[in-house]
Amino acid sequence: MEKSVGYGLEHYIAALPGMEQTDPKTVSPLALAYIGDCVFDLIIKLMVTGKGNRQVHKLHEETSHYVQASAQSYMMRSMQEHLTEEEHAVYRRGRNSRSVTPARNQSITDYRRATGFEALIGYLYLSGEYGRLTELVQIGLESMDRSETGQSGKKEG
Repeated sequence: MEKSVGYGLEHYIAALPGMEQTDPKTVSPLALAYIGDCVFDLIIKLMVTGKGNRQVHKLHEETSHYVQASAQSYMMRSMQEHLTEEEHAVYRRGRNSRSVTPARNQSITDYRRATGFEALIGYLYLSGEYGRLTELVQIGLESMDRSETGQSGKKEG
């Protein structure tokens, strides 16, 4: 198996036939959210599988806990104070865009905030700002962890 040295996955994806460089400033908010959804899903799946082998159903359940709109909305609330003006503008564009699909089993507020969250993740990914992307995701995940442990360090429930 070939070991890639000095290149990330994005280098190899960019080399695929038909791949074009995308300027994230020209991409619609819903297209940014589409990409951001995929990127965030991959981050969470890698995190969940990194905790050890389990049945795929169990992996899916844990992943769903993080990728649902209400969780993304919660994470976004904790991330907002850390955003730059540009990042906040991207988030607002995503949040305020009108999706064709309605919110299923989520409040419209959580759904819109989650769309803004995903748009921001997509924007940072397409901008190549991977460090910033993971920094913000970490802030969001830590806020969820604190809420689930009730600030004391012990899991509730």
